[in-house]
Amino acid sequence: MTARVVLTTVGAGFDAAALARALVEQRVAACVSILPEVRSIYRWKNAVEDDREQMLVIKTTAERIDALREALFAAHPYEVPEFVVLDADAQGPYADWLLDSM
Repeated sequence: MTARVVLTTVGAGFDAAALARALVEQRVAACVSILPEVRSIYRWKNAVEDDREQMLVIKTTAERIDALREALFAAHPYEVPEFVVLDADAQGPYADWLLDSM
């Protein structure tokens, strides 16, 4: 089992908890942590934007990445959802829990 952490953002007013719950219920994520307010400055359609967002830190496995991407993109409010995948070195009881949760 290879653990992965996926980062995505949604707008400040979006129901991030409902999205997180759906991902966990579908077993494409073991856990989703919601950081309630981040400030993102980015280029979009040739302009520099400055927005308040929520960041979702999604814990999953390499084997579930494709299913997670599909589920997340189907429910995500953005035209171009962020989907940054990070390798994670989960070990011991946490790794066991992560695998059992999928």
